[in-house]
Amino acid sequence: MQVILLERVGKLGQMGDVVRVKDGFARNFLLPKGKALRATKDNRSRFETMKTELEARNLEQRGEAEKVGQKLDGQSFTVLRQAAEGGQLYGSVSPRDIAALVIEKGFKIDRNQIALNTPFKTIGIHKVPVALHPEVEVTITVAVARNADEATRLARGEDITVARTEEQEAAAEALANAEAFFDPEAAEARAAEEAETPAEESK
Repeated sequence: MQVILLERVGKLGQMGDVVRVKDGFARNFLLPKGKALRATKDNRSRFETMKTELEARNLEQRGEAEKVGQKLDGQSFTVLRQAAEGGQLYGSVSPRDIAALVIEKGFKIDRNQIALNTPFKTIGIHKVPVALHPEVEVTITVAVARNADEATRLARGEDITVARTEEQEAAAEALANAEAFFDPEAAEARAAEEAETPAEESK
């Protein structure tokens, strides 16, 4: 289907361009969202009369988007989620979740403006593009962590999956030291058992 774009659409063209798109994309997205008109003779002449108004509206919207973008660009947001030891989330962080965080901080955006193709499924620092306007895109940072302490460590650049392993090793060492202090015989028996194991395996 051929359509006339009423605004800039990424990877398609600028306002006023006549482009060929898949019928489903036109019917389900471009036409109902008011981003395009069918490229009929009537609509071509209709576009010419609408052009000045559309350009003025586009300019105004872009100006508003740029104001929001200056404040939003580079902002950091934190999402707390339960996750497995390896950092895999029990669930995911979707554009809806991110939009809610941004709105909570006082920014006026729509979840459709979060340009995220697939939800996050791991803990870590993620860069997220936000399309405030067809011609204005900014980037925010989203830290996904299990708790506030992990979020702080992520912000410092630590690899929290590794850090957790080191903590576990330290805890195991502390346990062994405590056992040696309170029950020296059990600790000696365990040490002797560990020393004998490699010798038995080599026989």
